[in-house]
Amino acid sequence: MRWLITGGGGMLAADVLDRTALTGEPVLALSRSELDLCDARAVRDFVSAYRPRAVINCAGWTAVDAAETHEEEALAVNGHAVRALAESCARAGVRLVHVSTDYVFDGTSGTPYPEGAATGPVNAYGRTKLAGERAALEHGHYVVRTAWLYGASGHNFVRTMIRLAAERETVRVVDDQRGQPTWTADLADFLVRLAQSDLPPGIYHGTSAGETTWHGFAREIFTLLGADPARVVPIPSSAYPLPARRPANSLLAHTRWEPIRPWRAALHAAWPVLIRDTTPKAGTQCSVA
Repeated sequence: MRWLITGGGGMLAADVLDRTALTGEPVLALSRSELDLCDARAVRDFVSAYRPRAVINCAGWTAVDAAETHEEEALAVNGHAVRALAESCARAGVRLVHVSTDYVFDGTSGTPYPEGAATGPVNAYGRTKLAGERAALEHGHYVVRTAWLYGASGHNFVRTMIRLAAERETVRVVDDQRGQPTWTADLADFLVRLAQSDLPPGIYHGTSAGETTWHGFAREIFTLLGADPARVVPIPSSAYPLPARRPANSLLAHTRWEPIRPWRAALHAAWPVLIRDTTPKAGTQCSVA
């Protein structure tokens, strides 16, 4: 019994690798340089030869704003490559768990979106991720939508806030977008348990329970740093324009399987890992000004 993790160089994949290692089964995490998912023949040949028990696809074009002007390139990674992987897994009898996003919704609902809610992405990134969802579902696989991810590695909102807390007296953060901050270690556990389960293929929502705004999330981070949360100043999204429109409501309901623990509890549990040797780099994209 073997595991394959695609997108092996990313933030989520690092935690999925750690979690799959706990199964005691062989696991292989491959970066794009090791397996280019855009090369359909290479994907088919590798899956056929390696014969994993399950594939967890953490690969994807994640530059949301860049997708607005590079939608075809984003679609190649988020849509066409997923189709090639899904077809290869179906042919080999391999279970695929594909990671998607809240951005497949338009964000206008007043309540959390259930798994079966009508989609309607408002940006190019969301459109390309929706194409990947459809490809995975068409071939009988699993899709896990998640949102507002943070982890110990890579660029993410928590690392940016830690850096800005040290650099600025005040930080302006949008307060009119609602979501569920989700720790990648928690999501990794969710993905592995789903892959091991007897649950039927289809769409599942993998986010922390509860809700907050980017402003509320930032205030909690400042509190954990021992900094005054009043230094985080709320602003509307209109005060921080970005190329890609963001959904105002990124809340996902959990009607098919249980949610991950509450976001605040997860952040507190993750904090020792997040703060250890944190050296965030400049240039992280997030909804702050």
